[in-house]
Amino acid sequence: MRFTRITVNPKKMGGVPCIRDVRIPVATIVGMFAEGMRDDEILEAFPDLQIEDIKEALHYAAQALRERELPLLSA
Repeated sequence: MRFTRITVNPKKMGGVPCIRDVRIPVATIVGMFAEGMRDDEILEAFPDLQIEDIKEALHYAAQALRERELPLLSA
């Protein structure tokens, strides 16, 4: 998938992946979604966002996880 709504600029936000150039980190959007916020609530919190931004942030996060393994605690 090609990401057209995600930007990474070392001179902005320390180079973390953000939604377009509005300086909203992908991690913020993904975190809000993970906490149970609905799309409309996220859009209300960040009026500069569009529904397509949320969808692409989630796809970006899924792709990032495919790229590497995270450490898990053993049970």
